[in-house]
Amino acid sequence: MGQKVNPLGFRLGTIQKHRSIWFSQFNTYPELIKEDTAIRTFFEKKSRHAGISKIEIKRNSNVNKIEVIISSGRPGLLVGQSGSELTKIYQSLQKLISKRTIIINISEIKNPDAEAMLIGDYIVEQLENRVAFRRALKQAITRAKAAKVKGIKIQVAGRLNGAEMARTEWIREGRVPLQTLRANIDYAEKRANTIYGVLGIKVWLFKGEII
Repeated sequence: MGQKVNPLGFRLGTIQKHRSIWFSQFNTYPELIKEDTAIRTFFEKKSRHAGISKIEIKRNSNVNKIEVIISSGRPGLLVGQSGSELTKIYQSLQKLISKRTIIINISEIKNPDAEAMLIGDYIVEQLENRVAFRRALKQAITRAKAAKVKGIKIQVAGRLNGAEMARTEWIREGRVPLQTLRANIDYAEKRANTIYGVLGIKVWLFKGEII
């Protein structure tokens, strides 16, 4: 069996940077990790509805202020009419993490079809609406090609189209050089809860090389 490594973690320190940027003493480290996980889990529940692609968490040196930077394809849904949705988000996060001040910054993604997370959400939506998996994958690849992505690979595993035996299928278009460190690879993992069981989805996007 081939040993697979996460494409984002593999490139940390070369062309990728950490999604959580902070430093703490040893005794407070577990608590801060739990807070980061709680924030990410909270926004993952809204990710398909609001088109969230990336969540970055920054803390100040005193660790009493948290800045959450959200990259979203549909920022209007996160903000809501006159900021009503954003107020609810602040209130919910303050219940989760009462000790610290939370600041939320939302940045808009100009090209949503060139983001692995959003392509993964699109495939999940199609599969949960009982679209045949091959058709869903081809539609996702068509959207990515229209967004001028240099290469895309999608893998789906589970009881595909309700088959008795689970299997893995994948499709690739263009180049996806996973072992080239300077290759800008965007990667996402998603789960689709169908009536036949859970399907696992992996998306790799090649956006060019960073020299």
